Amino acid sequence: MITDRPPRNKALIEEFHASDRLLTLEVPADDRLRRPAKSIEAALKADRRSELKAACTEFLRRAADFHSVPTPGIQVLTARPIRVREGRWATELFGDYAPATGMIRNWMRTAVRKEVTSFGTFLSTLCHEFCHHLDFQRYEFTGSYHTRGFYQRAGMLYHHARGTPPKRLYWIKVPGRRWRIDWPRTNRG
Repeated sequence: MITDRPPRNKALIEEFHASDRLLTLEVPADDRLRRPAKSIEAALKADRRSELKAACTEFLRRAADFHSVPTPGIQVLTARPIRVREGRWATELFGDYAPATGMIRNWMRTAVRKEVTSFGTFLSTLCHEFCHHLDFQRYEFTGSYHTRGFYQRAGMLYHHARGTPPKRLYWIKVPGRRWRIDWPRTNRG
């Protein structure tokens, strides 16, 4: 994972830095998100898209209620779109969020082999997209940037929903005023 470049627009740079500094996310003290997360896992394993959508809807409803924001909509789609560029460079879209409609889209199958994605990847994407929703609805940002703080918040939600200990993310500076996660150091803790 790599951060976005800071915006050039001076009016937006403070919002970008505010997102970068926001390293925590409140999570429920109870297991209200773990139960629908387990339903997401079961529906994925059973390859049942309608059950998966229902479990995602419940997860998002509970997360939104906890954070006192409107519940985003969810579309669970089949195979991820893939974009191939010159030189054989390709990217897959795992999910996205449309702030104008409050709609999250999350793909449940891999792009090339069309296999059901792993639970961890699917849930991580759902938490990531919900954090974009929070940026607009709770923090009232005019944009939602992939900052170090954003990734930390999304990770906190993901680990809480899975019932696993959160990880502190370690970062390496890369060209273009960007950062990427140092996975070996992060995984060592």
